[in-house]
Amino acid sequence: MNPFEPAYIEAYRRGLFDKKIRQVWDVLNSCTLCPRECGVDRLSGEKGVCQTGELAIVSSYNPHFGEERPLVGQHGSGTIFFAGCNLLCIFCQNFDISHEVEGVEWSPEALAKAMLSLQEAGCCNINFVTPSHVVPQILAGLARAVEAGLRVPLVYNSSGYDKVETLALLEGVFDIYMPDFKFWDSKVAKELCDAPDYPEVARSALREMHRQVGDLILNDQGIAQRGVLIRHLVLPNGLAGTRGIMRFLQREVSPKSYVNIMAQYRPSGRASQVTSLCRRISDKEYEGAIEVAHEEGITRLDSRKRTFMMQLF
Repeated sequence: MNPFEPAYIEAYRRGLFDKKIRQVWDVLNSCTLCPRECGVDRLSGEKGVCQTGELAIVSSYNPHFGEERPLVGQHGSGTIFFAGCNLLCIFCQNFDISHEVEGVEWSPEALAKAMLSLQEAGCCNINFVTPSHVVPQILAGLARAVEAGLRVPLVYNSSGYDKVETLALLEGVFDIYMPDFKFWDSKVAKELCDAPDYPEVARSALREMHRQVGDLILNDQGIAQRGVLIRHLVLPNGLAGTRGIMRFLQREVSPKSYVNIMAQYRPSGRASQVTSLCRRISDKEYEGAIEVAHEEGITRLDSRKRTFMMQLF
């Protein structure tokens, strides 16, 4: 059996990177990179919802062991956390990074060095966290990293608020997509992140991601090599709309969808502004979400044990 080779290696061999970078970089002149379509000239320093100009802002990078089992391996997932965000959920657990944009501007060369450093540390992938607003910067850094010997899979770890046209430019670059599917109800999405189109956008994005890479494929060691891994955070009082999301995944994406149903919600950021978000979820709510997934035919669930103590108050 031939050893696994990330898709971007073939794309680089075929000379596709330069074209992709030019296409997506030009978008920054009047930015419509994501569904917000702010229209600002990021190349001239203007900033829209994501509060990011020409250069990506990085808050941290390191081997991370708290990710899903198929991403971690022995040496962790090589995470690069980008500051700023195009969705801005009011309850974000990384509020200082997403809303307050704590981090440092990095050149493509710095991004490339970080990728190579994480590979050298033994990480089994490079995991771009909140990448939707910095796709051009990622591609520019990746081109330099490939030239210098990068050979591990890439993870596109997003909120699910991704534009299909932008994702299409990433075909042949990313082997692993890891989107959230946060809310099924547009009214909830409007209240919690001022994005009433989120459910529709996430559905379209998931279909495109799955079209590109298919169901999650693991190697003999249980490490992800290619495919889609979906995250779904259970919210108090049924705000996430778990049943609708699981039904959609089973019927319109794949009954073999790999899903991490997450229990770690806690009131963060501005969650206190919404009464129904002012508590952690209960054991009953989490177990109910798992049961709903099974009822809707989604049984390929991440097997990590819960690590947060649930409490009601």
